Amino acid sequence: MSQRHWKIIACLFLVLVTATVYAELRNHQFINLDDNFYVTYNSQVQRGLTLEGLAWAFTYTNPYWIPLTWLSHMLDCQLFGMAPGPHHLTNLFFHIANSLLLFLWLLRLTRTPGRSFLVAALFALHPLRVESVAWVAERKDVLSTFFWLLTMWAYVWYVERPGFRRYLSVLLSFGLGLMAKPMLVTLPLVLLLLDYWPLARWSPRATEAAGDPETSGPRVSSKHPVWEKVPLFALAVLSSLITFYGQKASNAVVPLARFPFTMRLADACVAYLSYLSKMIWPSRLAILYPLSLNRLPLWQPLGAGLVLAVLSFLAIRLGRRHPYLPVGWFWYLGTLVPVIGVVQVGLQASADRFTYVPLIGLFLIVAWGSVEVAAGWRPGRFLLPAGADLILLALALCTWAQVRHWRNSVSLFEHTLRVTSDNPTAQYSLGLALQQQGKLAQAVAHYEEALRLNREAVSPNPDYATLHNDLGLALFQQGKLDQALAHYQTSLVLNPNYAPTYNNLGNALSAQGKIDQAIACYQRALRLDPHNGLAHYNLGLALMSQHQVGPAMWHFREAVRLEPNRPLFLNKLARLLATAADPKFRNGPAAVPMAEKANQLTGYGQPEMLDTLAAAYAEAGRFPEAIRASRKAVDLAFSRGLKEPANQMESRMQLYQAGRPYYEGPVP
Repeated sequence: MSQRHWKIIACLFLVLVTATVYAELRNHQFINLDDNFYVTYNSQVQRGLTLEGLAWAFTYTNPYWIPLTWLSHMLDCQLFGMAPGPHHLTNLFFHIANSLLLFLWLLRLTRTPGRSFLVAALFALHPLRVESVAWVAERKDVLSTFFWLLTMWAYVWYVERPGFRRYLSVLLSFGLGLMAKPMLVTLPLVLLLLDYWPLARWSPRATEAAGDPETSGPRVSSKHPVWEKVPLFALAVLSSLITFYGQKASNAVVPLARFPFTMRLADACVAYLSYLSKMIWPSRLAILYPLSLNRLPLWQPLGAGLVLAVLSFLAIRLGRRHPYLPVGWFWYLGTLVPVIGVVQVGLQASADRFTYVPLIGLFLIVAWGSVEVAAGWRPGRFLLPAGADLILLALALCTWAQVRHWRNSVSLFEHTLRVTSDNPTAQYSLGLALQQQGKLAQAVAHYEEALRLNREAVSPNPDYATLHNDLGLALFQQGKLDQALAHYQTSLVLNPNYAPTYNNLGNALSAQGKIDQAIACYQRALRLDPHNGLAHYNLGLALMSQHQVGPAMWHFREAVRLEPNRPLFLNKLARLLATAADPKFRNGPAAVPMAEKANQLTGYGQPEMLDTLAAAYAEAGRFPEAIRASRKAVDLAFSRGLKEPANQMESRMQLYQAGRPYYEGPVP
């Protein structure tokens, strides 16, 4: 078989097997950890590609400056709306593309098809990849790695024949990668490692160590391998400064007073070995491993540090005969530095997604080392392919099983709690998911467990405003108004500028009939967060209760402008435009597309939204369509046991049959 045919078969294998393993993603939902920040509650992203969104993407730095990632999410919303499946499949597309780029790059560089394929297959199928692929919020991982690999392709193209245009392609792809995720700051160091092997640019001795010219890749220039990286390092420093500023501004960086530097170094040493062990035996994987602010037993960091020192010494000592060892090992160590915890961002001890690029270094060692071991052992020539096939099969099955845990927030965080302990963030996230399903008692239990774990921590998280707010909302939904108000007040004590709590407090006050106080809360929420569509919506409802139809309509319009794919907002504005008693507020032709969109988003399965659609058709003079929509609304309401609303809808349908629209609200 020719190498060209072998290359095509290998690429098809990577595409088909990876797509099969991750196929369930097309049916997965968004999760309530970070997906809301990046997509589901982000009005800028949901509006798709707009000039306003473009400006926002390039100026927003909280906690990262990642304009390309924001634009990719906007494009998904532009093309697919809020259907979660396509958003997941975009991540999968980039993961498959990354696997192919890695394989073809290694093949171009080393001319070793088998080893190059093994590295790419391990990268594509290892379970530690699942978090980066199955989590929509981690688009920045797969997208930035795409540009990382393009940068390495451009670099090989440059070193084959150095020139300004070719070097500019390296700078451009590196800059784009930094705009997707700042973790690419370590890429210039990796390029220096590649200069040692397999590019062999450092010295004649390194060239000899690179091996047989038939398998050591293209011949390259060795001129100025360090100085030529200076512009890349400059970009990396600039990106690091922007990132640190953004994280400080968002209070994402854990201060030294809370987590001393010695503890960070100790945890970093342990984390390096933890990732290594998970690469070898990927079990009990979770979306979040909680950071313990207690000191580790002294033997753990000392033992981990000793092991790392020994492995580093061996990699250097054996590097002359086996140059892939120092390259792969220091690729792993170096690319983990930004996320290993020396600068602690968030309260995770480690994260599977952090290994997306670093493990490539270890995969290089596995692929090249296993071939060398097999070459010196006669049965190894036959056992190596079979062993590699079995390992890839096992990894694919483990990855398929891990992907299934990511179906939705409930399945994900139930699994997380099974494989981790003392995990308040997972308790909170599971409670939030259960609350969204209407399982309020279970949600409250998980919220309270999250609070208990926080109170018992040696260094408790002082910012639990969000948790108290959501617990208050669950209690409010249970009708426990006094308890809800107590948690809202605690939330505002912890964070006096938390807009969602003011919005929920307004709802509680409105339920008590204190409309003026409720309006003041909604207005405070909007001063803190003018882009809060829900606060606009609730303020509109409060103003409607005071018969202030004009101001209410303005706030409903703002809610729809900010969140154009939220059926609740679309339905309310459409109903007001279709049924307002004051004719100056009615606009049937404008109400129809809004009501149609609300029903499309809900699958034409909500009686009240079909009823609004019927009213909009009637106001627009489209009575046959109004009658059909109204009849479907009535049938659905009766089938769900909603007798009184169904009777009211039937009365309105009789108006439409008589050629008359339906109006409601205060008469002018």
